Amino acid sequence: MQTIPNARLWHPEGWRDGTALDVDPHGRIVHRRDGEATSRRVVPGIANLHSHAFQRAMAGMAERQTDPADSFWTWRETMYRFAAGFTPDTLHAVAAQLYAEMLEAGYTTVCEFHYLHHAPDGRPYADPAAMSRALIAAAHDTGIRLTLLPVLYMTGGFDGRALGERQRRFGHDVDAYLRLLDDLRGDPRAGVEIGCALHSLRAVPADAMSAVLAGLPDDSRLHIHIAEQTAEVDDCLAIRGARPVQWLLDNADVDARWTLVHATHLDDAEVRGIARSGATVAICPTTEANLGDGLFPLRDYLDAGGRWGIGSDSHISVSPVEELRWLEYGQRLATRRRNIAVGHQDDPTGSTSVAETLLRDVAISAAASSGQAIGTLAQGAFADALVLDTDAPQFVGASDADALDRWIFSGNRNLVLETWVDGRCVVLGGQHLQREHIAARFRSAVEQLLAT
Repeated sequence: MQTIPNARLWHPEGWRDGTALDVDPHGRIVHRRDGEATSRRVVPGIANLHSHAFQRAMAGMAERQTDPADSFWTWRETMYRFAAGFTPDTLHAVAAQLYAEMLEAGYTTVCEFHYLHHAPDGRPYADPAAMSRALIAAAHDTGIRLTLLPVLYMTGGFDGRALGERQRRFGHDVDAYLRLLDDLRGDPRAGVEIGCALHSLRAVPADAMSAVLAGLPDDSRLHIHIAEQTAEVDDCLAIRGARPVQWLLDNADVDARWTLVHATHLDDAEVRGIARSGATVAICPTTEANLGDGLFPLRDYLDAGGRWGIGSDSHISVSPVEELRWLEYGQRLATRRRNIAVGHQDDPTGSTSVAETLLRDVAISAAASSGQAIGTLAQGAFADALVLDTDAPQFVGASDADALDRWIFSGNRNLVLETWVDGRCVVLGGQHLQREHIAARFRSAVEQLLAT
């Protein structure tokens, strides 16, 4: 039996004084024992609901103007050129660096939306799952919990055009894709869940989507990019006769197994429809800002009772604090008001704290989106926890009423002192235990990528 030491524990219902967590050999909490009062503060690990690991290696490399009308679509061409150089070995090294950074920042689970499947010429590797296995190995090396979401990517647009040259390594037909999922589900590695990702409505024809959904286990987690760009909305209206989210709600059994990534451009009916479905929206504020996507209608969605979480997506930032802060700040800029994300109908605590509301919501959505028992540090859940650095100046005089607000809204110093996954400490003193070894492999991999 392992134990996470006595601490003042926060969970979605509030703070609990002096609690130690006893953990079984499988990493699950078997007891929450009362202990003595302490200034040590522990919060649940945060789930990163949307990741493209390879893009961490190009962070900061797409910030020069290539067109006066630069947008997501011009950024995508830069990303495609960079993606072309990856091999299983370089993907392993880059993903391990990213996952170590995530753990240091407070992410303990990552949902990896993985579409970099084949060799650059589009031919499968001898092991068709080689790139997926590189991500699993990176998660194992770093200790992060992984929900791997291999992506079905079939067409280059709503009109059914073939994939372009730079997209060839992403593609599968339905049968090959389902075989990939079956193969990966046969690897019983602890801490890894295999789900399904449909790249987007523009990349997956309607009949293929139906065939894949029919071929999945009933409990599969399903993620999809949707309504990220206004051009996507316009094309869907023109070709399928409905907005993307409305089309999906009308043509699939969208429920709590689903995570809609971005869902930035919604009308009122779509906001209410997602909330009623029980699906989670994965909001990625730093990437959506970096790409000029737009702002998610957060206040309306909260009022409708919608479930949501965060993702770092392209990894121009690897910080849940920054994602949560800028989710709130974007709403403040748009409305010219303060303290937006509070007081919604599903909050039993009645808290007026923005940080408590944000952290409560990401904790509650974590298990449904990832398919893993995480988020709340309840008995039976996995022991994935963060110890905050309460000796830092930002916490001087902190109380239960303001401790989380101080963490989220007090600057850019990382205030995560320790990170625990499955009851095992993987970050100590703010640093991943394998930081130097992982960073050396990352440096070599990026040098190799830049030389190609």
